[in-house]
Amino acid sequence: GMLSINLAVMNVLPIPPLDGGKAAFTILEPFVADRYLRTAEYWVNYVGYIALLALILVITARDVFRIFF
Repeated sequence: GMLSINLAVMNVLPIPPLDGGKAAFTILEPFVADRYLRTAEYWVNYVGYIALLALILVITARDVFRIFF
């Protein structure tokens, strides 16, 4: 149960590649021109994915370092 709650909370956060990021852009849609919003959404998601992957790599490297050293 706790794992499901944790996953739900993480998905609602406005982190760009996750569901909360999409919700944030959906909320902004009526206020911003479509072409600007699509371009901004693309770049924010692109940078967000890179940051998320970098975070995963850093945490994995730290865990491996702790195991062997």
